[in-house]
Amino acid sequence: MKIVVDGMGGDNAPEAPVKGAVEAARELGAEDSIIIVGREDEVRKVLDESGYDGDKIEVLNASEVIETGEPPVKALRRKKDSSIVRGMELLKEGKGDAFVSAGSTGAVFAGSVMKLGRLKGIGRPALAAIYPVVGMEPSLLLDAGANAECKSEYLREFAIMGSIYMDKVLGVKDPTVGLVNNGTEENKGSALTKEAYQLIKNSDVNFVGNIETRELQNHAADVIVTDGFTGNAIVKLTEGIGLMVIREMKKRFLSSTKNKIGALLLKDQLLGIKKEFDYSEYGGAPILGIKYPVVKAHGSSDPQAFKQTILKAVPFVKGDVIGKITESLEAYEEAQVENSDETSDVSGQEK
Repeated sequence: MKIVVDGMGGDNAPEAPVKGAVEAARELGAEDSIIIVGREDEVRKVLDESGYDGDKIEVLNASEVIETGEPPVKALRRKKDSSIVRGMELLKEGKGDAFVSAGSTGAVFAGSVMKLGRLKGIGRPALAAIYPVVGMEPSLLLDAGANAECKSEYLREFAIMGSIYMDKVLGVKDPTVGLVNNGTEENKGSALTKEAYQLIKNSDVNFVGNIETRELQNHAADVIVTDGFTGNAIVKLTEGIGLMVIREMKKRFLSSTKNKIGALLLKDQLLGIKKEFDYSEYGGAPILGIKYPVVKAHGSSDPQAFKQTILKAVPFVKGDVIGKITESLEAYEEAQVENSDETSDVSGQEK
């Protein structure tokens, strides 16, 4: 298996993606390797500085970089020799098995749809983000920002795709699925959530119903389903609160001369909580609903985050997540056709 890494994507490129690739290469299986795509002289300089002398990493030159502030579609069309475009081309040509990038979210997402294509039956691909839960295993939230406006069918697709990814990549069997709403009752919410509730309820997932945002930190569900606007707000709010809590605890206890004993006792707990809120421990967010495995790393990813993202791409491929999603969608469509035929037969008999 070959994991393609965008060597020029992210705030800390090329150091972070290249050093992360070096660390990941040391843990990959004997049959796995990495292709770093980017400005070859810059990439090789970091490789040399890292002291890497193995044979699991190769470099493919790409002279251009798509910057975060550029209009995604225009940049993809203009910069055909960018690390994002070249990396995705490797996937489509069968020369790579998964693509990892911390570059412009808009460009990575748009490129995934334009150059790699959506799966049949998927209305909108989704960004699936790891949602940290203190003291417990994390949840998976989607959509985390790719689709600000959604239809109820999209939320059903998110539930199916999230369940399969949670099972095959994160190892959670028969994961629970919850729909974000302003109440737990079945008839609560907007027209969107009411329709989505019925669609998800009748899908082949372990649906636990509506969940309120205050319950997300209690691990209300393994898979959290919502529209991209709400999901992005949840992720950023949670990240902000987590950092604020850690900052205030450090200020009040660790820097106080009157609480040295308490500070020592709390130090390990603080570090543990910080680790649970640290995205670098979990890797990136997969874009689910496209024909090839693409994982979007956080823009400010450090080498540890890149390492984890690259390693998470392995079970994404080996678990055949895309194939399983395709099978599930086909089974759902067949069931819909059968139900429609049965309804037509009954209607004909009544007449």
